[in-house]
Amino acid sequence: MRLLIRLVQRVLVLGLGVLSVWLIVFVVFDTADQRLPWTLAVAVTYGLAAYVILPRAVRTGLKILQRKSIPSFTVTADGLPGDPVNLVLVGTLAQLRAAFGSAGWAEADRLGLESSWRMARSFVLNRPYPTAPFSTLHLFGRGQDIGFQKAIGDSPRKRHHVRFWALSLDRAELPMATADFWLNTDRPPEADRVLWVGAGTKDTGLSLTRLTFQITHATDDDTNTERDFIVAELTRCGAVDEVSSVRSGEALPIRRVNHYEADGDVAVARLTTGAAAISAAPA
Repeated sequence: MRLLIRLVQRVLVLGLGVLSVWLIVFVVFDTADQRLPWTLAVAVTYGLAAYVILPRAVRTGLKILQRKSIPSFTVTADGLPGDPVNLVLVGTLAQLRAAFGSAGWAEADRLGLESSWRMARSFVLNRPYPTAPFSTLHLFGRGQDIGFQKAIGDSPRKRHHVRFWALSLDRAELPMATADFWLNTDRPPEADRVLWVGAGTKDTGLSLTRLTFQITHATDDDTNTERDFIVAELTRCGAVDEVSSVRSGEALPIRRVNHYEADGDVAVARLTTGAAAISAAPA
């Protein structure tokens, strides 16, 4: 019975994919091509396909396949798989900022019209933008609370970066491999000592998303190495201690999330008060 259900699910997803392609090619493009110049018709078709039709088809497909309720990865605004969760730091917001400041990382600007325009201009002209904004990914039902980055050279196209979501320490009593832990949507007060649940990846250039072909940063597949790099950066400047490792989601030796390769380990470390002292010291 289980095999039959799985077969039916896969047939439904395949049918959804075929329907989406038919809609893009024979409805959207055909209609646009009859009313607009060819180049504009292609642009309109791409926009509708990449940002409207395919995201909705993928979301529906994920629901049909009944993905696990315990996310070991973030999701995009379209509900598509995003970056794997691979880091948890324990401390206050001030400690978090001090830790990454002492390691030479910059806090990302909030995403808005001005910062988006500056990022686009810097990306095209290949000019430095050390506090460039991040696209919004979601965890616990909300976008990231804060993010940090470290440029690779002077190019805005390459950078180490990590997003964080605050989670109350009261939730720490729940095992990380439970739905209650991940599905909590409360955002704790800024002054509290909390869990900073993070997703760290490395940008390497320009790319298209694999499922919907939207324009985005290209990222290194190996998020395990990036997780270890971030921990090493914070350890080097004495910003963390008591580093350990736990599992997120289902325990598998190796799995792929989106195009990422993740071993499922989440590095956990306590932020130290020494980081604040280092960042406050005169240069």
